[in-house]
Parts: sequence; C-alpha cells; structure tokens
Amino acid sequence: MVDQSYSAFDLEDRLRRLNEIGVALSVEHNLTVLLERILLEARSFTRADAGTLFLLKGDHLTFEIAQNDTLKSFAGGTHGRMNMPPVALNRESVSGYVAVTGQALNIEDVYTDPVYRFEGPKNYDRMTGYHTRSILGVPMKDHEDQIIGVVQLLNALHPLTGEVVPFSAQDQSLIQSLASQAAVAINNVRLIQDTERLFDSFVEVMATAIDERSPYTGGHIRRVAEMAMAVAHSINDCQEGPLAERQFSEDELNELRIASWMHDIGKITTPEWVVDKPTKLHTLFDRIDLVRTRFALIAKTIELERLECQANLQAAGQPLPAGFAADYQGRLQALAEDLAFLERANTPGEFMQDADLERLRRIAAQTYRDGGQEHPYLSEDELRNLCIRKGSLTQEERQKINDHAAMSIKMLAQIPFTRKLNQVPQIAGAHHEKLDGSGYPQGLKAGQISLQARILALVDIFESLSADDRPYRAKPMPRELVLRILKEEVERGYLDQDVFALFMREQLFLKLDEIKARMARAAGASAPRV
Repeated sequence: MVDQSYSAFDLEDRLRRLNEIGVALSVEHNLTVLLERILLEARSFTRADAGTLFLLKGDHLTFEIAQNDTLKSFAGGTHGRMNMPPVALNRESVSGYVAVTGQALNIEDVYTDPVYRFEGPKNYDRMTGYHTRSILGVPMKDHEDQIIGVVQLLNALHPLTGEVVPFSAQDQSLIQSLASQAAVAINNVRLIQDTERLFDSFVEVMATAIDERSPYTGGHIRRVAEMAMAVAHSINDCQEGPLAERQFSEDELNELRIASWMHDIGKITTPEWVVDKPTKLHTLFDRIDLVRTRFALIAKTIELERLECQANLQAAGQPLPAGFAADYQGRLQALAEDLAFLERANTPGEFMQDADLERLRRIAAQTYRDGGQEHPYLSEDELRNLCIRKGSLTQEERQKINDHAAMSIKMLAQIPFTRKLNQVPQIAGAHHEKLDGSGYPQGLKAGQISLQARILALVDIFESLSADDRPYRAKPMPRELVLRILKEEVERGYLDQDVFALFMREQLFLKLDEIKARMARAAGASAPRV
C-alpha cells in the first residue's frame, strides 16, 4: 500500500515536472546547455545511474553528452569534447537500432536478454569496470516525425532501495514525451543558430563588398571589428581604473560585434571615385591629363603666334625685334613651369600655402585663344579642387563621405533587429561622433554616446591612420605618430580618455599587427595556385 501511494504521488510529481521542463527547454537557446539539461532531466525522471545523448549527423550518430554517477564520469558539453567515434546507423548497437527503427528499446538485462544481444554495453563494462543491466533507448523525433537523435539511459535505480531495476512502462512513456519536447527544443535552437549564422554571413558579405569597392580599404571593416572586440574583452578583464567596474554582457558584446561589422554600410551610397580620390583633380579619371593636353595646346598656340608674327614681319620686309625668339621661349618656359606647379598642387600630400593659392589664381586668370574664342587656363571647378589646402577632397566631397554615417543609421534602422541587437544602429552610427559634440552626423555629446560607440570610434580612427596604403598618403604613418594623433584627439575632448588609457596600458595597438598577419596568411592560403 505504501509503495502504491508513493508510486501514484511520484507519477503525479513527474508529470508536473515534465510540464515545467517542457517550458524550460523551450526558452533555452544554448545548445550545449540544452543537451545537458535534457539528459540530466531524463535521468532524473527515471533515476538512471548513467546516460548518453546522441545527435544524428548525416549517416551516423555522434556522442554529445555522457553522464555516469557511479563512475563519476561526465563528458561532452560544458565538460569538454568527447573523443568517441561516431555510431553507425545499423541495428548492431542500442542507439543505432533506435535511430534506424524509430522505436524505443527497453531491455531489462543486457546480459540475459534472449532477443537483443548488443556487445556495446558489454565492451563498455570491460573498459570501465562498470556493470550495465537495464537500458532504455528512446528516439528524439521532431514535429515532422524525423529522428534527430537518441537518448540512452542505463541502470534505473529503485527510489527506496537504490538497487538496479528495469525501466518501467511509465519511465518509457515519460521519456518518450520528454524526448519529443527535447527534439522540438533542439530544432528551435538549431533554427535560431542557423538564422544567426545566416545573418552573420550576410553582415560579413555586405561588409566585405563595401571594403572591396576600394583597393585601399580592403579588410578595414574586419580589422576594426576584431580590434573593437579585443578592446571590449580587455575592458571585461580590467582590474584597475575607471573601467574596472564595467562588464559587457554577452548580448552587449554581440551588439558591438555586429555594429563594428556594419558601421560603414552607408558607404555603399558614396561614389567610389570620392572614397578613392587619390588626387585633387580625380573624378572618374585624373583630370590633370586634361590640363596637360590643354597646356600642350596653349604651347602650340604660342608657337603658332610666333610663326605668324614672324611671317608677317618678313612679308612687310621688317626685321625681327631684338629678343623676339627669347620672348617666346620665355613664355613657353613659364608655361612649362606653371604646368609642373599644377602637377605638384594636384598631389594631396603637399599643404597649400597662401602663396601657392595666389599662384593658382594667377594661372587660372590667364586665357588663350582657340577657335576664335578666349578660354581660361583652368576651369572654375579645376581651380576649386586645386585650391584644396590639405588632402584631396572638396568640402562637398568630404560631406559626401561624412554622410555615410547618417546613411548607416538610416539603412540599419530598416533592419528588424532583435531585442538583443536593438542598439546596433546607434552604436554603428555614432562611430564618428565626438565627446564634445563636434562630431557627425548627429553632433552627440558624451552622455549620449555609449561605451561601445566610443570603442568603435577609437579603433576606427586607429585602423584608418595605421593603414598600409591610402590614396592621400605617400607612405604608411609610423606607429608613434598614429598614437600621438590619438592622444591629441583625446586631449581635445574627442575620444574617450579611459578607453585610450586602457588601449595604451594593455598595448592593444599591437593586436592590429596580429590581425593583419592572420589576414595575410588567410589570403595567401585561399589564393589560387598558378
């Protein structure tokens, strides 16, 4: 009577727990934790001393989780990988039999069973010293009745005596219910993981496409993303200073990672010739070639003028004036010198002084005749571009590049990010903001800029300054100069002082060298052999 009352209460309790576990499994998104939970609950339901969970992969079963209380052996999942060979899909093993037939297998004693003579449990016993008696193998079937794995339990223990007993019909029924719920939960987690992998792949493909539009920026986004994560992890490991109390959660780290990959997505709308403008006169081509052609034409007009004047004087019987040839030669020499000056001015590496700008205006004010009409030496647009004091971009072109941050926000706002990623647009869009409010596109101030965005801002500038090749630089900047510029940006109130201090203290700038070397090796390994 006591055993019957206990059994009834126990069944009711297990049914209640089955419902609770079903809910718990449905909200667990970590596959490793989920698999361990499934096996642990299955063992708890049946009071199994040991158990193994297998997943179906291709044409075999893989060991995922193994637990054995008697042997105090726990493998797989959070306990490390299991170095066990896969199980073939055939009827020669318990798990293989269950996976092939789709039927539960309940064996009272593997050593005396007259029907099933599996050698696997006996081999296991010989290797470990364990003694297997009762076995329950149950297939995990999803909502489409497809088998995705097997739960195998060993040695059910009597609730009162602790002796090994057969698995009951109730045990089998409950585990089959649990296995069905587990299969749905596993598929849900896999679906989420597959979706996340698909999204991550899409993000990386988009970022790579944006980077590869320019031969100068290839790999920039990947390097920035890896650098940003290195800084974030260093903050989590920080034991001193103002950042010691700041800990990024896994969700916050993932937000930063995605934002770093997508921070330049707005550049897809920026004209390629603006991004890569190597000289001041460059558009779809370098217009200095037009200037050279024009100056060659001007030289010809000067020469024709000399010949025409000379012919007229000879026809009139008049001698050539003194210094006639030298005058024209001087004009040609001055023209050549002006062209050489324009070619130098077209190079963004030179800073334009006031005297240079005045000379440009004098050149542009000169005219020549062609086809009976007067034409200036330089067009208004050519003069405006050549008068750029530093770099190669006009104010309008620089604004086009600056607009990429606002466009990134606009484009990312169209993506239905999950709750865990809802700060991605704000982080990505703020990578050109400055703590004093002088940044763009929104002019945010310190209190409006998250720590993730501050990290992204610093590493974006650092990587850009450290680039091996840029159209507006003749050679890479020395590391010392790059770090000095960053320090000045901090002192001006643009960049976060605490992040920069950590960046320097932990020498995180050296990470960029590691990232570049790794990317170079990967590129070399993937390059086709000739």
